[in-house]
Amino acid sequence: MNEEMLVDLLVFSGLMATLGCAMKLILIFVDRRKRVLKDSSAATIEEIGQRLARMEQAMDATAIEVERISEAQRFTTKLLVERGHQGPGDASRAKVITPH
Repeated sequence: MNEEMLVDLLVFSGLMATLGCAMKLILIFVDRRKRVLKDSSAATIEEIGQRLARMEQAMDATAIEVERISEAQRFTTKLLVERGHQGPGDASRAKVITPH
């Protein structure tokens, strides 16, 4: 082996070592970033699950209240219809006049 070939071989091996180290640093950086994103996404999924559970409870409570309101409206409508079918004499007896 002549000296020029040996220098070229040493330069090539130095460049490959530098390239290998740089690639390893890049891979470490990417791996750490993936771990951070994975941990944050797991926490985010847990938060979303809790929020959905709270929203489901709120919707159930709203549905119950709407059902109560509609039941009250049906009852009120029923009472008004029953009063509307009373005769004129019945309506006058139901009124109370107070002297003031």
